[in-house]
Amino acid sequence: METLTAISDGLWNPMAYFALAVGLFFTVLTYGAQFRLLPHTLTLIFKPKVDDSGIAPLQALLLTIASRVGVGNIAGVGTAIAAGGPGALFWMVVCALLGAASSFAESCLAQVFKRKINGEHRGGMPFYVKFGLRIKWLAATLAVMTAVGYGVVFPGVQSNNIAAGMKNAFGVSPWVSAVVVTGILGVVIFGGTKRLVKAVDLMVPFMALGYILVALIVVFANFTEIIPALQLIFESAFGLHEVFGGMAGMAIAWGVRRAVFSNVAGVGEGTYGSAAASANHPATQGLLQGFSIFIDTVVVCFATGIMIVITGSYNVLSSSGGTVVENLPGVEAGAGYTQNAVDQVLPGFGPSFVAVALFFFAFTTLVAFYYIAHTNLVFLFGREPGRVMALLLKLGMLAMTFYGSVESAAVIWTLGDIGYASLGWVNMVCLLFLAPIVRKVIRDYDRQRKLGVEVHFDPRPLGIEGAEYWKVRSIERERGYATTEHAPLLDSEDR
Repeated sequence: METLTAISDGLWNPMAYFALAVGLFFTVLTYGAQFRLLPHTLTLIFKPKVDDSGIAPLQALLLTIASRVGVGNIAGVGTAIAAGGPGALFWMVVCALLGAASSFAESCLAQVFKRKINGEHRGGMPFYVKFGLRIKWLAATLAVMTAVGYGVVFPGVQSNNIAAGMKNAFGVSPWVSAVVVTGILGVVIFGGTKRLVKAVDLMVPFMALGYILVALIVVFANFTEIIPALQLIFESAFGLHEVFGGMAGMAIAWGVRRAVFSNVAGVGEGTYGSAAASANHPATQGLLQGFSIFIDTVVVCFATGIMIVITGSYNVLSSSGGTVVENLPGVEAGAGYTQNAVDQVLPGFGPSFVAVALFFFAFTTLVAFYYIAHTNLVFLFGREPGRVMALLLKLGMLAMTFYGSVESAAVIWTLGDIGYASLGWVNMVCLLFLAPIVRKVIRDYDRQRKLGVEVHFDPRPLGIEGAEYWKVRSIERERGYATTEHAPLLDSEDR
């Protein structure tokens, strides 16, 4: 365990600052697109899909939110406060505001370099590495890393927290939770992509709105403590508070670590849902995915954090293992903080509500994880994986879901941290090399909007190579075709 922790810290401590720097870089590069185009972004959510091979923008947004909004929004916020103090919450929000630009960049690239495979839009990290950077071996390596990460490693974090929440609230054995969660997930992932999208559509809105409503009740029940809580968060973030004066560095490190774990901006997770969307221009999906970062962290994570801080439902540990603040003796860092916060205002309701919220947050994330892992297999094989490979993916994911439910939280969280950091380092470096393309895309989008014309993307006049889907689509539009049924598949030359 010490070795795993050392690896995790070695990857994450410098990455906290790197992630902020990358987000700031793309914020400047796009002229703050995530802020200046926010009102316009809201109008894009309910746009219809432009052809039958993709999914509608709203469905793609919900799919991405489903993968972003998970245990990091409840348990992850608690662990950030425990390790970095209340100031970690401030840096989570800062990371989200800047990270939305990183998400814009990666989602634009996912759209630019996507392919149509067996009638479905497919794209993501390995696609833009292969067709944008033209580094085939790195693209294949990323695809393997991602398939293993989302198919085997990361599901355990979600199921572990479901089991912990159920045990705390109802006394349910983790073994029972393992059987139930694994069984339900099996039914969903054996049902196919269409059932996946329908399941996400149904769960996500109710899940997020219900949680935010309870958070508002808790906050306004402690109305007089709002200003002191915000002051504590701000002062702690910069080491200005007398209790947390020496924890500014830990606040940054753990705030960014848990923000990235939650919203995965720059890690590439949202690129798969983005590429699946039907759109007229890559920038539209970039804007929508950036907006999903706000929902995940600025809304849901902050709702969790302010509940915890305003009710004093937290402990803070020093880097040496000692205790800086102990408001909840014997309560492990994580979902227990949130359960206690809700329980203070709604006695008897907190543990059960948070446990149910954890289930929906984590389960929708598990479903999205399967789609991501499956898409990377499609990339590796150039087509839908055979029955044996598809079955191995499903069984591997179900096995890890079961294992994660009964393994210790420390091991599972550390494995997840290592996996996300590994993907994040590679993807963010690739994004920087592809920044000129991102700049061309946003400039083209701004230019067409200023002209007042219907926005369409054509990579040819922009000098963007490898965007075959969009090239064929532009040619068909010039010829008067209404659809892109003849857009190229990922043929043998592309594999």
